[in-house]
Amino acid sequence: MYLSDIARKLRMRDKDLKQKIKALGYSLKPRVRTLDDVIGKEIIAKIEAERKALEVENEEIPERPAEIAISESITVGDLSAKMNVSVPDVIKELMKNGILATINEEIDFETATLIADIFEIKTKLHIDQEKLDKEKGIRLRLKKEIDAQNDKETKVRPPIVTIMGHVDHGKTTLLDAVRETNVTAEESGGITQHIGAYQAKIKGKLITFLDTPGHEAFSAMRARGARVTDVAILIVAADDGVKPQTKEALDLIKKAEVPFIVAINKIDKPEANVEKVKKELADLDVNPEDWGGDVVMVEISAKNKLNIDSLLEMILLVSEMENLKADDKALAIGTIVEQRKDAQKGAVATVLIQNGTLKIGDFVTVGDVIGSIRSMENFQGKKIDHAKPSTPVQILGLESLPEVGDILQAVGDKEQAKIKISRLKKLRRKVKKNDDKRKEGIKKLNLIIKSDVQGSLEAILDEVAKIKSSKVVAEVVDFGVGKVTESDIMLANSASAKILMFRTTTSAVATHLAREKKVDTEEFSVIYELIDKIRQYLNDLIEPEVSKENIGRLEILAVFRTEKGRMIVGGKINKGKIKDKTEAIVKREEEEIGKGKIVNLQSGKVSVDEVTQGKECGVVFEGDVKIKEGDILEIIEEKVTKAEVI
Repeated sequence: MYLSDIARKLRMRDKDLKQKIKALGYSLKPRVRTLDDVIGKEIIAKIEAERKALEVENEEIPERPAEIAISESITVGDLSAKMNVSVPDVIKELMKNGILATINEEIDFETATLIADIFEIKTKLHIDQEKLDKEKGIRLRLKKEIDAQNDKETKVRPPIVTIMGHVDHGKTTLLDAVRETNVTAEESGGITQHIGAYQAKIKGKLITFLDTPGHEAFSAMRARGARVTDVAILIVAADDGVKPQTKEALDLIKKAEVPFIVAINKIDKPEANVEKVKKELADLDVNPEDWGGDVVMVEISAKNKLNIDSLLEMILLVSEMENLKADDKALAIGTIVEQRKDAQKGAVATVLIQNGTLKIGDFVTVGDVIGSIRSMENFQGKKIDHAKPSTPVQILGLESLPEVGDILQAVGDKEQAKIKISRLKKLRRKVKKNDDKRKEGIKKLNLIIKSDVQGSLEAILDEVAKIKSSKVVAEVVDFGVGKVTESDIMLANSASAKILMFRTTTSAVATHLAREKKVDTEEFSVIYELIDKIRQYLNDLIEPEVSKENIGRLEILAVFRTEKGRMIVGGKINKGKIKDKTEAIVKREEEEIGKGKIVNLQSGKVSVDEVTQGKECGVVFEGDVKIKEGDILEIIEEKVTKAEVI
């Protein structure tokens, strides 16, 4: 890296730069003109950091008010401005209180008051009288509903856990050990069938385990938009260390944004090396707590049932931090984790209840399947009449087999179930939701749409059906008339869906739940604005395409300097143009002899971005090939294009 390039980047004189480099503790020979790239980048970073620190130091800290007036809701940015507190500091305090919000997102008065109190600022509620008068009728109608919803109490539910890792590292043995040590003898004897999930009890608290192939719990279900796991266990054998499947599992866990615990298994083996495993994990940015990191690691022997209780206690601890709650009084929402066809019973499915309570006699929809629950069995094979949140249950009564990963929803009655299925089928026909839409490369945007009236809803669904793209697809997983409820939020969380509202809003409880579950909700009053937002979301999913174009030819007239991997040459552009920071193909007698990159372009003694045909220029070329006079540089420019939905 040339000193002159560093000076130019930092806007310093060469003389001042050399003095600064020495002041930073680097040795510098009298006539040196270049530095090692790594050292050069270090120096740039240090000088820029010093400048930023000085800017912060010199900034005047604005005086904070003693009291501020806030309306019923306020954006994070506006709250920051009112308090004279930086946006990052406000967001940091929100995160400490379990709220993830960006600068343009709104928070309610209570949340804003909580944050203001941290900075010793009092708040008072500002009432917009004109708006109040305008909305008086709506407020009166909503008051009873909001009051009733505020009376509802969500309850703590058991965590749902999946074990993942390399095939030979002891997943099955660990599941067996948990069963044998934490399921009572009576219960163990009662497990007559495999239903894909089971529950264990530790210190009086339940934990639900998904007994499915670890990858299926994430990749297959996630491909359908469901996220059912609350805590993942990444199992790694102490005698074998990190393997390719371990890395795959870790990648899936991180993409799903699921909190996880590392179980280092097989510590009973003579060749076990726990520290080596921790180092390998640290190399993957998984740092153990005892090394100053934030990942819980438990050393176990599933075979000898050693430290199994410690692992389960850690699961409970992590789940408590996640504040897992559900409303067991709501209509049930769950995810299908297993299904099979039985000659006598018909369609048999295992559903994991995520919110509400599923009861015998409930009418349900699962994708395009309708049914009425006529029988339920728990993981022990015992008949039950209801299933609460986080409970795995085998059900009978579906008209046909659902798909694993589909969302089950209880509805008011059979007529409602039929209407919902009919509309979903109609919508899917319009947007041609067939299997080839799920081929690799097609990304999916899951949506829940709520409207004020049926006519508007149908118009919106018709417009969604018209959106076309070969790269992305908008899938409406649910829709309806009325306010967004807690059930809508739970469904959106399960299906990784965005909720779009047309001339309607969310209930008070649903607003809080959406914030807690990090579910995106947006309100619209104009249909085309809602559709434009969907197009924007879809366009954001489309990956840009990179193409390369030959934009010019430079004939080499002179070679000024040759260093290892770097040359300074001069030449004339006999076709097109040459641009700085572009690729170059070196040709000799029209045969390609190598490739490189133009890292600096000069016209005269001035660095420029571009030189056109017929002009001469100097070039700093990086590459392994040695250029000679008479060679040709073909200049290649990358062009980024992005398709858009129509």
